[in-house]
Amino acid sequence: MGLPFAGSRVVVFDAYGTLFDVASAAERAGDALGSRWRPLAETWRAKQLQYTWLRSLMGRHADFWQVTGDALDFSLASLGIDDPRLRRRLMELYERLDAYPEAREVLAMLRSRGLQLAILSNGAPAMLEAAARSAGLADLLHAVLSVESVGVYKPAPQVYALATGHFQVAPAEITFVSANGWDAHGASAFGFRVAWCNRAGQPAERLPGRPDAVIRSLAELPALLGG
Repeated sequence: MGLPFAGSRVVVFDAYGTLFDVASAAERAGDALGSRWRPLAETWRAKQLQYTWLRSLMGRHADFWQVTGDALDFSLASLGIDDPRLRRRLMELYERLDAYPEAREVLAMLRSRGLQLAILSNGAPAMLEAAARSAGLADLLHAVLSVESVGVYKPAPQVYALATGHFQVAPAEITFVSANGWDAHGASAFGFRVAWCNRAGQPAERLPGRPDAVIRSLAELPALLGG
């Protein structure tokens, strides 16, 4: 595969699904959900993303906390669950999602090489700060960038421009890492060099842009950056 990201000055990570395991909130409520935790997690994530795209198209932005709550309400209703206490618990757990096991070690390794590290996410600032702190990643990041600065969700180009603006670098000087194929394509179309962390072994998206590398774990990333 070579070194597709050699010479990068900044490594920018998507948050949800890339650094943080979005299914972990429902899984940790498995004592209340039983076998329903997995279908809840899957529907919750799918509706969460759908609502970001639809709100962007409608021009009716709401922050990711509201979108996440709305998606949870739909998901609970789809399973016939009406339990306000469980809803509150799931939303609280979403602020404390588990990081993927390799995340901290990888970020520490990249930071030790002098790379600038950031999150660029749909998440609202308070959500991202809480998740990064809870997962033990906050001290490794140079910036946490949220779409709230522009009021539209990924894959809108102005979201990716937040990273180039913050670090004052050209798009090609940024390596962008996402576990979401559509996000990887959107970032590539913007001009980033992109690693798609395809944890689930999904087929390639049929969208503009193309990831420069496909990996199955963040642990594979440092070798592709060289140094």
